Amino acid sequence: MRRIDVIGIGVGIFAAGGLAYLFFKLVGLDTISAGIWSQTLLVGGLVGWLITYAFRAVTHTMTYNQQLKDYENAVLQKRLEELSPEELARIQAEIEQEKQGKAED
Repeated sequence: MRRIDVIGIGVGIFAAGGLAYLFFKLVGLDTISAGIWSQTLLVGGLVGWLITYAFRAVTHTMTYNQQLKDYENAVLQKRLEELSPEELARIQAEIEQEKQGKAED
């Protein structure tokens, strides 16, 4: 995310708080109650976002983790494509041998 995107999101959240305040004032709440309810909405939104962030961090589904996984898969695929048929056959034989060894245990 670019710096300008973060600034835009911050301004948008600030504006949303102001709009929520105005909405509550129009609904008929007094100034203090409208301020409390608009702050409650913003804090609730922040807590909700933090919960989703923590969930993505714990489950490793964040953008960086996905990019790293894609990169590792691309590197392994490139190495696999660079193997000669003989090397590939040897590796496949080793894998089959390991599978049979694990099946016997």
